Amino acid sequence: MLLTMDVGNTQTVIGVFEGEELKGHWRFATQADRSTDEYRIYLRAILGLEGFSREQLTGAAIASVVPGATQALRGIASEIASGPTVVVEAGIKTGVPILIDNPREVGADRVMNSVAALHKYGAPVIVVDFGTSTNFDVVDAEGSYIGGAIAPGAEVSHDALIGRAAALRRVELVPPRSVIGKGTVEAIQSGLVFGHAGMVDGIIDRLREEIGPDTTVIATGGLAPTIVPHCRTVERVDEFLTLDGLRMVFHLNAEEEN
Repeated sequence: MLLTMDVGNTQTVIGVFEGEELKGHWRFATQADRSTDEYRIYLRAILGLEGFSREQLTGAAIASVVPGATQALRGIASEIASGPTVVVEAGIKTGVPILIDNPREVGADRVMNSVAALHKYGAPVIVVDFGTSTNFDVVDAEGSYIGGAIAPGAEVSHDALIGRAAALRRVELVPPRSVIGKGTVEAIQSGLVFGHAGMVDGIIDRLREEIGPDTTVIATGGLAPTIVPHCRTVERVDEFLTLDGLRMVFHLNAEEEN
């Protein structure tokens, strides 16, 4: 079995694969200052409660955009899994050429999403990842990663609005009864949910103008189930796309790591 760990700026997602089947998954808040010991406790508790032992976990794959978490997880991976550890970083084999000005700039999660989308859905393909930021990543018809776009995520927009407007308060990030809000809460919800969906559709339209109108669009990320139902351009949600990419990249690199 393979342990996969995707550390984002807001949430960390853990998954265990047996072959291509995801046997278990868990999500918890990311804390940039979480110590190695805290990660050790979290992982041992989660995996132990679900009955996954170190002997069963014959490898680990890590993608992280939080440097402190990368260091901590790299340090304890061999305690949690009995096989090789693959960390997504510069020089790792992905099978997808990274054709941007500085390949070292692209986040590990964006690369994993692109790898998984290419193998699962073909090319060209666009991945929209609804997280702290809303990322748009493009794989062209030749199977190369060629870049994308980054926009503030819906929750980041929410935080900015509340932080700058003294009379407005935090609301639940859910769609209101209609686009025309009948009160302040619904008006904010309308702007956040429908406004974000409109932004996504607008960028997808522009991306398709450049790479082709029939380009497949896949969504992932924690906020995808909230926003995607109100988008006209996104074809499906693949909740664990990043973990799938980690699984694929692990098998490309594990022999060398071992």
